[in-house]
Amino acid sequence: MYAPVSFKEARQDELLEIMRQCTLPVLISPVRQIGGLRLTATHLPLLISSDRLIGHIAKANTQWQDLEAGMESLAIFKTVDGYVSPSHYATKQETGKVVPTWNYEAVHAYGRLEIIENSAKILEIVTALTNFHEKDRPQPWAVTDAPADYIAAQLKGIVGVVLHISRLEGVRKLSQNKSSADQQGVIDGQQIENPALAHQMILAAKGGR
Repeated sequence: MYAPVSFKEARQDELLEIMRQCTLPVLISPVRQIGGLRLTATHLPLLISSDRLIGHIAKANTQWQDLEAGMESLAIFKTVDGYVSPSHYATKQETGKVVPTWNYEAVHAYGRLEIIENSAKILEIVTALTNFHEKDRPQPWAVTDAPADYIAAQLKGIVGVVLHISRLEGVRKLSQNKSSADQQGVIDGQQIENPALAHQMILAAKGGR
């Protein structure tokens, strides 16, 4: 991951929070094909469980079928992002020496990808993901709400994936390299254009979330 010093995020709690806020990360893996290796990717929910990421993909997905054993995979997590117009900078009025940019937060999680084909373990993964995403609903749906034979049939169409995290790399590019006046100008502009990004910039200015 390209991470200039001004934007590099190494604090574990901040990295994990970015990952938790990402609703649909991308899992990238090296796969073996005739002629050599290539990269393939799948967009899928991944749940943080200690030093692992757990999820599941379709059994028909060649990402797990042709996975190159021994090589690490990568999960990319991104939260808010947005275009930053030069018009927001106080410096525009002073010197005119400003250009557009893009603010964003992202984490790359690297590690060994384990494939789970045992139906009981896949059920555990599906249950954990379901419970996590249903927990804030007034009447949470549970896997056990569906007929057991129906769930068993559905499980036959997927495999579990577990990314054993070996390292995390993160970037929080939120105008930290700008003057306080320019930062405030961007925040004011984003309050109208991209409130979620403005909120993250305010938190970053305070040193965290």
